[in-house]
Amino acid sequence: MRVIWQGHSAFRLEFADKVVLIDPFYTGNPGFQGDPEKAADGATHILITHGHSDHIGDALAIEARTGAKIVSNFEVCMYLAGKGAKAIDPMNTGGTTDQGGFSVTFTRADHSSTMIEDDVFTPLGLPNGIIVRAPGEPTVYHMGDTDVFGDMALLQERFSPDVVIVPVGDRFTMGAEGAAFAVRRFFKPKAVIPCHFGSFPIIAPNADAFVAAMEGSGMQVLTPHVGTAVTL
Repeated sequence: MRVIWQGHSAFRLEFADKVVLIDPFYTGNPGFQGDPEKAADGATHILITHGHSDHIGDALAIEARTGAKIVSNFEVCMYLAGKGAKAIDPMNTGGTTDQGGFSVTFTRADHSSTMIEDDVFTPLGLPNGIIVRAPGEPTVYHMGDTDVFGDMALLQERFSPDVVIVPVGDRFTMGAEGAAFAVRRFFKPKAVIPCHFGSFPIIAPNADAFVAAMEGSGMQVLTPHVGTAVTL
């Protein structure tokens, strides 16, 4: 599996014949570098953790151009369908779907999920984390936007993720201390990848404090560089 960070919480997973985009926020993302069309080239699936503009991102345009299936909670899928999306696969917290060669499970996340357009607030269901499992590939847990919660222990017990993608930017998600506490307390991954930093001035500019807080944990922390692939 190749994992490419695309800034903020956006990731591209490449394995077998799949190209899976998670929270593809390119347009308007100060942390994204490059061409949005190239970033989504060959996409087969789009996974969206929750209904905020910096996570739904370019999903509509990508779906229209590539036909990639949008997988998200029911409310986000219906919202995007109302804007013209045709390839949708709605889920909700606790559900698992077979995506043909891999499965997606939606987990709890402690956050919010609302779109704001022209001063109109549209609630879009519950926020989620995402578990991606594929035969012969590492199990990936993208936490979405969240705080630490005790049931992370159950996620470790049930899924034993090999890769944990954790938000560390603070203010809207866990900061460095909380994120390191969550990972060290509840998980035993082969690799930890921080995200949700370095995109907006209001959140942490880098993952340095998280990396420092993880020292001595024995876990491999992979600080991502935008557009650079990591092979797992």
